[in-house]
Order: sequence, then C-alpha cells, then structure tokens
Amino acid sequence: LLLLIPFLLVPLALLAKKRHGQRTPPLSLLVVAGSGGHTTEILRLLSCLSESYSPRHYIFADSDKMSEAKICAFEQKRAETFPNSQFTLHRIPRSREVRQSWTSSVVTTLYSLFYSLPLTNKLKPDLILCNGPGTCVPVCISALLLGLLGVKRSIIVYVESICRVETLSLSGKILYYFSDYFIVQWPVLKEKYPKSVYLGRIV
Repeated sequence: LLLLIPFLLVPLALLAKKRHGQRTPPLSLLVVAGSGGHTTEILRLLSCLSESYSPRHYIFADSDKMSEAKICAFEQKRAETFPNSQFTLHRIPRSREVRQSWTSSVVTTLYSLFYSLPLTNKLKPDLILCNGPGTCVPVCISALLLGLLGVKRSIIVYVESICRVETLSLSGKILYYFSDYFIVQWPVLKEKYPKSVYLGRIV
C-alpha cells in the first residue's frame, strides 16, 4: 500500500507545479465503486490516502445494494482520524450486468453515459480512481469528453483488480488506452501490457 501513495501523489505534484508555487488546495477525488470485491479493494486503496484527497465523491450503480453501506462505514471510521473529512454518494444506471449480451451492453452503457456526463461535469474531479466495475467506463468516458471540450481535465488512475492474474477485465481492456496511469498487480499482465505499471500486490 505504501508504494501507491507516492504514485497517486503525482497528480497533486503536477497541479502544484501548474499553479506556479501557490498553495495547492485539497484534491477532489472521484471514486467508482462496484458490487462485490471491487468496493472492498477500492476502499483498501483509499485507506492509505491523506486528508488532502477531499472531498471524495463516490459513484456506484443504482442496482448495487452493498457499496453504500461499506462506504459509509469506511468514511465513519476515517472521520475518527480526519474530522473534517468530506464525501458524497451518487448512483447511476448500471452499464452492464454480469453475462449481459454485447448488443444490449452497448445500449445500457450509452444510457449510463447519459447520466454520468452531467454528474461528472457537476463534480469536476481532479482525479478519478477506479478498479474495474463496469460503471467506471461511462464515468471515465464522461471525464475524457469534458477534457476534450476544455471543461475540466481529470487524471484517470485505473487499478486492475487483484483477481486479474493473466487477463484484463473488460473495463481494463477499454480503459488501458485512455487512463493516465494503469496499475496491475501481477507481473504477467505487465509483460502483456507494456503501458501498465506493476507495483506488486497493493490491496
């Protein structure tokens, strides 16, 4: 986990340099959570971040019944160390269900993108952190579109799930080409995907 701290501080350093020595305000962080192990893994990553990453905006699928409770419990515990900690919760339509057909997935992803774009525009995060749930695809695409339009440039950090040993998840295969930093946790994936950064196990 300690290896991840300086890696995620890169965007903060870039922002500080851009402001020509001015004091850098807190870094707005958008976190995409997912049902099952995705939320557990992403919260483990967040546990090593300082109070500079605030506010934290969580986005998860409207059909996700577990993530909200996990996030609230995590933030409640975090508030014991950082009393001024701030976070928000947001739901969007799920882009793809497990075993959903490719054809219908395109339609539901576009529908999710329709909801993600105004939300991402409203939040305008400095940094987006995600680790594989399908919900992260429309969110990251929204951020990329806002960057192309000159509205807000968000840095995207993608951390592939620890369970992906030899192949990337579908979300990973898509965002490998668009993320600013793509982190894998197994050396096999680093060999297959040269752009990725291998840090060993970080969750």
